[in-house]
Amino acid sequence: MAAGPAQGRFDDPRLAESLRVGDVIALSEVYDAYAPLLFDYCHGLLRDRVEAAGALRNVMVSAREHVGGLQTPERLRGWLYALARKESLRRRDNPSRHVGQEAAEVDDGELSEEQFKRREERRMLALSALAALSGRQREAIDLVARHELDAVDLAGVFGESPEETAVLLGEAETTLEAAVHAALVARNHWEDCPSLSALTETWPLSRQSARSVMRHVAGCPTCGERDTPRLPADRLLAVLPVAALPADLRLDVLGAATDPERADNRRAIAAWAEPFDERGWPLPYQRAASRARERQSSRRKGPVLAALAAVVAAVVLIGGSVAAFTGGDSDSPDSASALPSGNSSASTGVDPSQSQGAPSAKASATVTSSSPSPTSSSAGPSASATPSKSPTHAASATPSRTRTPASRSPEPDRPRTPQQGRLAATGCDMGRDDACTVTVRAVGGPVDWAVTGTSGELSASGSGHLEAGESASVRVSHTNDWCWSEKTGSVSFSPSATASVTYC
Repeated sequence: MAAGPAQGRFDDPRLAESLRVGDVIALSEVYDAYAPLLFDYCHGLLRDRVEAAGALRNVMVSAREHVGGLQTPERLRGWLYALARKESLRRRDNPSRHVGQEAAEVDDGELSEEQFKRREERRMLALSALAALSGRQREAIDLVARHELDAVDLAGVFGESPEETAVLLGEAETTLEAAVHAALVARNHWEDCPSLSALTETWPLSRQSARSVMRHVAGCPTCGERDTPRLPADRLLAVLPVAALPADLRLDVLGAATDPERADNRRAIAAWAEPFDERGWPLPYQRAASRARERQSSRRKGPVLAALAAVVAAVVLIGGSVAAFTGGDSDSPDSASALPSGNSSASTGVDPSQSQGAPSAKASATVTSSSPSPTSSSAGPSASATPSKSPTHAASATPSRTRTPASRSPEPDRPRTPQQGRLAATGCDMGRDDACTVTVRAVGGPVDWAVTGTSGELSASGSGHLEAGESASVRVSHTNDWCWSEKTGSVSFSPSATASVTYC
């Protein structure tokens, strides 16, 4: 059996008070008591030993800096987990974070071949059952079963009311019980039901297979009547691997928390843990805040871009030689909307449809009217129908034909290229579901769109054509069979749109 986190309650009020007065020995006691558990939890959220070590170091620094505001020192354990969750989610939201180096597993000691085989069988069963739960349900079960947090601590960690947390935990326990029963039926009786056999081609079960098996067992008369032993959550999760705490991390943490030359760094780390509620508990990490600032920044840039477009339009209208190549689109209401899309031809006043070298209708008219060839006679009948005009009059009429008819008369007849729109994408949050819907919309004109890629553990596809104002939905699902807590990814679209997706 895998070694679990240290058990039992520690002297939280005394440790909290010692930390409050700046006792260095108290910090080492807190580290020795809680670091193994906290590192395993951070590693479960980050899946990287380097990031988990950094998160634990920052938790200890923040705890020493902010413990004075904790109104319930007897809840020091849960408070530390709340700090750990906030710091881990902050790190996980960093696109440049360290990835790919998972920590070693805590050594179980010498296991016989039979003991090792039994542990692996139980571990595969646990993974198959837990795969049917959502990320938040698994996290809640893990914090209660392995890390021994109670309902009050769990509410503080998630930043929810006790009632909301009780509902989450109740749903998690009910789902886990059904999932364990289904996994046991799938492992022991798959040969008795062809439908069940088809759902259990891999072991442990994937997320999709685990939920399909659970639904099948609940509705199948044969499988549903199978008796299976009841496995409590703490026994089930006790066989899961525990991330081993790096041996050299203790010295690094104590140095970061006490070295006078690192005081500025401590203040920065403490600021990342803010804000706190009236009880002194850290408020949950809010990823949406940064996106809101980006949207506000975009809205502030909108009037500036529109004003810039108006200035460009005025310059184009004043300069007659430039106006001949703008196609008349510079003062269009949609011209400003083309600037943010990154279309360089819009900023130069050249019609996007002519970017391959084909002359625009107005440019053709100007060149034709100034040519002496017979094809330039579109404005000529009025001159030839007046024989009394002298050569002087005829000569003076030629510049008039070049300026006036060439720049205006062909306007109603020339073909107009529809104003191309831009694509706007609205993200979504899966919550406890397997999928959610991203919405794309054409703004300012028609758009041919397509999904061009995803980031994170997401899957999405689709394409189509939208007229101005029309919208379409794209289904996005996550592909992680073992998903801890909330994660963020994105779906990229052509042309130039990205939607943020929260999952697990």
